[in-house]
Amino acid sequence: MFGRFQLLRLLGKSERTMMWAASDTRNQRECMLAIPRKQPEGAAAAAWQQAVHRAGRLEHPHLALVLEIGEHERWPYAMYDHTEVVTWSERFTREGLPPLEVAAWAAGIAQGLAYAHEAGVIHGDIEPWMLGLSEAGHPVLMGLEVAGREVIAAREGAMQELRAVRESAERDVLALGLVMHHALAGQPPLDEPDLTRVVSRMPPVGNEIVRMPWALARPIPDPLRAIVNRATDRQPRHRYRNARTLQNALEGWLRTQSEQDGGPLALLMDRIQAAGVLPAQPGATERVAHLALMDNSRTSELADVVLQDMALTFELLRLVNSAQVSGDGPVLMLRRAIAMLGLDGVRRAALNLRRWPGPMNESAAAEMEALIARVHRAGRLAVRLAPAGYDSEVVYLIALLQNLGRLVVQYHFPEQAHQIQRLMQYIDAGKDGTPAQPGLTSEAASYAVLGVDTDELGLAVARHWGLDASVQRMIHRVAAAEGHRAAEGDGDVLRYAASCANELIDAASLPPARAQLALKQAAQRYVRVLGLTSQDLADALRAEIAAATGSEPIKLPEGPTAATSASLPGNSAAPAAA
Repeated sequence: MFGRFQLLRLLGKSERTMMWAASDTRNQRECMLAIPRKQPEGAAAAAWQQAVHRAGRLEHPHLALVLEIGEHERWPYAMYDHTEVVTWSERFTREGLPPLEVAAWAAGIAQGLAYAHEAGVIHGDIEPWMLGLSEAGHPVLMGLEVAGREVIAAREGAMQELRAVRESAERDVLALGLVMHHALAGQPPLDEPDLTRVVSRMPPVGNEIVRMPWALARPIPDPLRAIVNRATDRQPRHRYRNARTLQNALEGWLRTQSEQDGGPLALLMDRIQAAGVLPAQPGATERVAHLALMDNSRTSELADVVLQDMALTFELLRLVNSAQVSGDGPVLMLRRAIAMLGLDGVRRAALNLRRWPGPMNESAAAEMEALIARVHRAGRLAVRLAPAGYDSEVVYLIALLQNLGRLVVQYHFPEQAHQIQRLMQYIDAGKDGTPAQPGLTSEAASYAVLGVDTDELGLAVARHWGLDASVQRMIHRVAAAEGHRAAEGDGDVLRYAASCANELIDAASLPPARAQLALKQAAQRYVRVLGLTSQDLADALRAEIAAATGSEPIKLPEGPTAATSASLPGNSAAPAAA
């Protein structure tokens, strides 16, 4: 017995807390008692009561209702309902749980945990038996502040206390990641059921590494694996800084799994409808005025004006590919799009664009401008690299479309885009002997932040526009692990040329030592499939960098790649464009 409670069974215990299934003898109600392992005394006892009462006043769908906060023989406790709630640990199996279930449960817990942290309340000992599930599968978090704040109370000063609360909140998020690991793998990380001890064995305190194993009874989707691995990453700088970012990643992945809600595009649709795919770039008013003075017979000059604005370029491609105006294949040429829409259609499209900078703040707008300039450089470089016989405009647009996902993420999710870049950052070895800290790959970083790869978002937008499977393949950048074989058709040639250009431009932006290695690797990957030499790639890149230092309007480079016709069906210039 524990006072008036009959203890039925121990649900779980750690170094800091324990949870008992009990029966209240007053009304025979089944309940759960969360009790600290160390009995608080003196000022600590008063602080415990104050903290748990403050936590108990929080109301959130994913925070369990505290039925009673009391004390028996100076042992404090918090009581929760157990009539319709089971703990996660009671649901765990050796085979692991279904990934979609675990992600949905963890997203709810992360939401409730974020709410508590934002109110200045921490948990201090998240364990599988501190997480509950209703009969309907609704997740709730129990035991807020039950572990006590001994470490925080020992520090002096308000700033030190705030820092300690933030550190404790980060440990809560790490612990939730470890619970997800346990739920999916079917066994506790490091074979240690006490997650408090697991945390103490991981960096920065210990040296143990926790990663999702590959050989599991249930396959784990790569995005969810990346999310869990980021939550428990060996490098603390890679981990989720707060519960809200973990919640966003999980919810992003869950939304992409729901095909009836639009798949990956579900992340973007509301924002696209409100703010467009991209905003018109600075100078849009002058461009529209210029268009008003032109006539349909000058299609090539019109295309040059449109190319100054990436948002207008994409809008014209969307209009001609999604409006069922073409019956002979996708349209990947601005001259043909302009001929099909007419000058009035181009003017209307320009006027309908969201004005710069849209919903972006000043900092995000500056990053967006830098990314757009970088994408334009990649497009021009792709024209220099593509073999003769391909229309330069088609090559250019394929290179641009390979960056569609990055562009829409930078526009609609600027904070997440910044997180992705931070996770990809490579930190060189320190002079004090600290080892180098490699960053995540672009794909892994995107999964860990958004729950979906940015390239997949770009492909989802392209499908929404009406671009068919052949175009989607061309605008899907070649992955680093993808084997390079001889091109099997024109689509492969265009895909390789655009991917090579994008890789070279990305590599050129790295620090010199790493840029040289990245450029060498890109050359090894593409010289054979493009029929070029390493010197050809270097010369093309130098020429593009030299051209980019000027401030002239965007103009496709002249050369052997600026052929008279495209080899893709449906992209021959219309009579009006000729």
